[in-house]
Amino acid sequence: MVSGKRRKIVGTAKKGAAKPNPKAKRSRLRQAVRLVVVTSMVLVLVGLGGLVFLYQSTDLPRTNAGFETETTYVFYDGGTDEVGRFAADQNRESIPLSDMPDLLKDAVVAAENRSFWTDRGLDPKGILRAAFTNATTGSSQGASTITQQYVKILYLTSEQRLQRKLTEAILSLKIQRQMSKQRVLEGYLNTIYFGRGAYGVQAASKTYFGIDAKKLNLRQSAFLATVINNPTRFDPANGKPNRQAARARYQYVLNGMLEMGAINSTQHAKAAKALPKFSERQSQSAYGGHRGHMLTMVRKELIRLGFSEAEVEGGGLRITTTFTPEAMEAAREGVESVRPAGFSTEDLHVGVGMVEPGTGAVRGFYAGQDFLESQINWAVAGGQAGSTFKAFAVAAGIEQGFSLKNQFDGNSPYKLPDGTVVGNQFDRSYGRVDLTRATQDSINTAFIDMTLAMDRGPQSIVDTAVAMGIPPRENDASAPGFPNTSPGLNPNTGVALGSQTVSPINMANGYATLANGGVAAEPYIIERVVDRSGQVRYEHEIETERAVDEDIAADVTYALQQVVEKGSGSAAKAVGRPVAGKTGTATNARKEVSSAWFAGYTPQMSVAVMYVRGKGNEQLKDWLPEYFGGAYPARTFATVMRQALEGQPVEQFPPPANVTGTPPSTGHEPYTPPPPPPPKEKKPTKEKKDDVDPTPTPTPTPAPTTPPTSPIPPPECDLSGCSPPPTPGPGDGDDEGDDGSTDPPGDGENGRRP
Repeated sequence: MVSGKRRKIVGTAKKGAAKPNPKAKRSRLRQAVRLVVVTSMVLVLVGLGGLVFLYQSTDLPRTNAGFETETTYVFYDGGTDEVGRFAADQNRESIPLSDMPDLLKDAVVAAENRSFWTDRGLDPKGILRAAFTNATTGSSQGASTITQQYVKILYLTSEQRLQRKLTEAILSLKIQRQMSKQRVLEGYLNTIYFGRGAYGVQAASKTYFGIDAKKLNLRQSAFLATVINNPTRFDPANGKPNRQAARARYQYVLNGMLEMGAINSTQHAKAAKALPKFSERQSQSAYGGHRGHMLTMVRKELIRLGFSEAEVEGGGLRITTTFTPEAMEAAREGVESVRPAGFSTEDLHVGVGMVEPGTGAVRGFYAGQDFLESQINWAVAGGQAGSTFKAFAVAAGIEQGFSLKNQFDGNSPYKLPDGTVVGNQFDRSYGRVDLTRATQDSINTAFIDMTLAMDRGPQSIVDTAVAMGIPPRENDASAPGFPNTSPGLNPNTGVALGSQTVSPINMANGYATLANGGVAAEPYIIERVVDRSGQVRYEHEIETERAVDEDIAADVTYALQQVVEKGSGSAAKAVGRPVAGKTGTATNARKEVSSAWFAGYTPQMSVAVMYVRGKGNEQLKDWLPEYFGGAYPARTFATVMRQALEGQPVEQFPPPANVTGTPPSTGHEPYTPPPPPPPKEKKPTKEKKDDVDPTPTPTPTPAPTTPPTSPIPPPECDLSGCSPPPTPGPGDGDDEGDDGSTDPPGDGENGRRP
C-alpha cells in the first residue's frame, strides 16, 4: 500500500518533464570546447600563415634618402613672401659604434628599450602594456623598440596607420635576422633626431656640448639619451618648464642605467645632482632680427598640431602663416620710435601683440630684441596684467545685472571683510562713482566693491576672461593661446586688479572679442601646411564662440573709449580714429611697479603693449622716466596702430546700449541728481514817486572782502548718466589706480622663463 501510493505520487509529475541527463550535458560541453579549440587553431594557423606570407613577400624598401630631406619653407600671409626656412640638409656625421662611449650606448638603451640586447626586435609585453594604457587612460604611449624606431626612420614614415605599424613589425623581424644588435644600434645612433637640427649622436654632441661623441661623459650621455624621446620638450633652452621636464626624464635615464648595472650608486648620485653644462648655442644668421622668433613660434605650433620634428626640419613642407610684413614692421617701428633712449634691450623689454578681431589671426608682434641676442619672446612670455584686466571685470559685472550707471565705493582706503585694506593710486578718494567713471579713472576700490557685490564675483570675472580669450591658469595642451596658460589667474577678490601673468598676444586676443561684438575667436598663427607632394596636410578653420552679449560688448567698449577720451589713456587719441583701450600698471609682492601696459582696439585691429624690466618683474618706478601705462605703452600703442591701419577706412564703434538688468545685490543704485530749487518769486516793484529828487546819489565804493570760495563742482555727466563730484584727495588727476591688489602679486617667475 505504501509503496503503491509512492508510485502514484511519483506518477503525478508534470507531463513532458525530462529527467536531467548528466552524461548528455558533459557531452555538449566537450563538443563546445572542441569547437573553440579547433576554431582557435584554424585562426592561429591562418594568422601565422598570413604573417609568414607577409614576412616572405615583404622586402626591405629603399632607404629614406638622407633621408631625401627637402627644405621646409615658411611664408607670410598670402603664401608669397618668405619668412624663413628650416634645414634642408640634415646636420649629420656618421661615426662607427667603436667611437661611441659605452656610457652613451647604455644610456640610450636605458631610455628607449631596456630589453634591446635580448628581444627579437619587438617587445610584445611593451605593446600590450601600451595598448592597455592607451585604452584605459586615453593617452598615447608608444611601445617601439630601438629596432622598430630605426626601421621607421630608415624606411617608413610617422603616420599612425595600422598598415604602417604592421609593416614596421615585419621589417623589424627581418632587420633582426639580417643585422647584429651592434649594427642596429650603430645605425640608430647615427640617424635618430636629437633636436636643434642635429641628426645622429656626433652632430648632437657637437651641437649641445661642442665636442666629439667619443668624449661624452656620463651626464652628457644621459642627457642625449633624454632628448631622443621629445627633442623640443626636453631642450632646457626652451624655457623653465622644459628644463624641469628634462630633469625628470634625465633622472629616469640614470635610474635605468643603475638598474641595468651600467653605473654604480656613486656615479648615479653624482650625475643626478644636475644636468650637464651646455656650450653656447649657435644661431644661424637667418634667424636674425624677429625672423628667429617667428620661426620658433611656427615650429612649436607645428609640433602642437601633430607634425614631427623631422618633418618640420626637413620634410619639404610649405607653411603659410598669419603674419603680415606690414604688421610686423608697424610693431617694430612703433616700439623703436617711442622707447626711451639709453635703455638697452637687455634691461628694458617691450612686448607687442597684434590680433585681428573676428578671426583670431595673429598679424604681428614685437618680441623685445633681436633673436640672436635673446630667444625670449616677450610678446609670449608676458607679465603681470595690471588694470588692463578690468575690462573683463566690467563685462562680468554687466553680465550679472549691473549697468554703467550703477554706483560703487571709490574711496580709499577700502577695508575688506577679512580686514585687508585696498587703496587707490596715491590713496586718492573719489566718493561714489559709476562703473563708467570707475573704468575711466581705473579706481581700484570701486572694482573691489563691485567684485564683492557680484554673485561669485572673482570666479565670474575669471570665467568671463577665459571665455573672451585669456587662457586659463591650468596648463591645458589643447587650449589655444600663446602661451596656452595664464599663471596666477586665480579667483581672488582682487583679480580685476591684474596680478596674473598674461602675454600681450593673449591680451590682444581678449580685447579683440570686444572689438568683434562679444564673439571670441581662437588665436592662431598657421593658415596652411602643404607637404612635398602638394597634399594639404593642415588648413586652419576659424572657430568662434559668443563670449558676451553684443550689447554688453558695446557698453564695455563705450567705457573703454572714455579711458582714451577723458582718462589715463589720452595718449592713444593720437591714432586719429575711434579707439577703446585701458591702461595698466602692476605691482609685485615687493610693492614695486613690475609692468606697464596699454591694451586697446579699433574695429579692425587689437593691440596690446607691455613694458617690463630685467627678468620681467623688476622695479620700473624711478628707473624709467615715466612708468605708468598711459605713458610709453599708450604712446607705443598709438604709433603701432596708426601705422598698421594706414590707408584703411575709419570705422566707428556701435553706440552704448545702456544695458540694464537686475543687479546681484542692492546698494549700488544709479546716482539721481537732486531736483533743481524752485524759482524765486519776484518782489513787486515800488511805484515811482513824483517828488523824488532826480539827482542820483553817488554809489559808495565797496569795502574789500574775502574772495568767495569755489562752488561745489556739478556732478560729472555723460551718456551713461551722472555721478556725484569726487571727494577731494591728494591725487594729481592722472591716476591709474593700479596698486593695492589683494591677490598675491606674483614673483615674475611663474615657470615661463629660464
